[in-house]
Amino acid sequence: MISAKAIWTDNERYIGEATSRHAVVMDTAAEKTAATPMELVLIALCGCTASDVVGILRKKREPFTTLEVCAEGERASGYPAVYTAIKLTYRVGGEVSAKAMEDAVRLSKEKYCSVSGMLEKTAKITYRIEHVDMHE
Repeated sequence: MISAKAIWTDNERYIGEATSRHAVVMDTAAEKTAATPMELVLIALCGCTASDVVGILRKKREPFTTLEVCAEGERASGYPAVYTAIKLTYRVGGEVSAKAMEDAVRLSKEKYCSVSGMLEKTAKITYRIEHVDMHE
């Protein structure tokens, strides 16, 4: 079982900690001294799917040199203001075949990424893949 907690520190700032005992700062105030909880959800999605894609590309022995996953989320206008649409962009560098990258992203989305699986209950998740030429 995984457990987590948030401890109020000051103003609208909190320290979050989970079973791993690693801490993260969150801020819900307008001045934003740290990521908001909803920003951390998008970061978690990027990290989860990036981890899947890296693992799959390594298993396929694809010679990738970089991977960056970016997310843009739209939220509902009312409360709770859940994500309703999320656009993911995968930027991969190296001599990775388009098919291998497409397969890896599809497997992450449809099978492996737990964060994506949860978010898809409320949000339509779309993606695009960009192959980055590191020689430019």
